[in-house]
Amino acid sequence: MIYPSIDKLLTRVDSKYTLVIAVAKRGRQLRNGSKKTIKQDYRKDVTTALHEVALGNIEYERIRDGIK
Repeated sequence: MIYPSIDKLLTRVDSKYTLVIAVAKRGRQLRNGSKKTIKQDYRKDVTTALHEVALGNIEYERIRDGIK
C-alpha cells in the first residue's frame, strides 16, 4: 500500500488497531450499500475506506477503554 501512507492515516486515529477496526467496519458498510463520502471510485471497498479515513471523512468513537 503506497497511498494513503500509514503515517498520514495514523494522524487520524489513535493507534494501528483502531485504524484496522475502523477501516474494516467502514468497508463492510460500503459493501452493504452505504453511500461513499468521496467521488473517486476504487475497485475495493477497503481502499475506499482507507481514503475516506485519510481525508478525515470517517470518525469513530471509543466506547470502552479495554477489558480488565
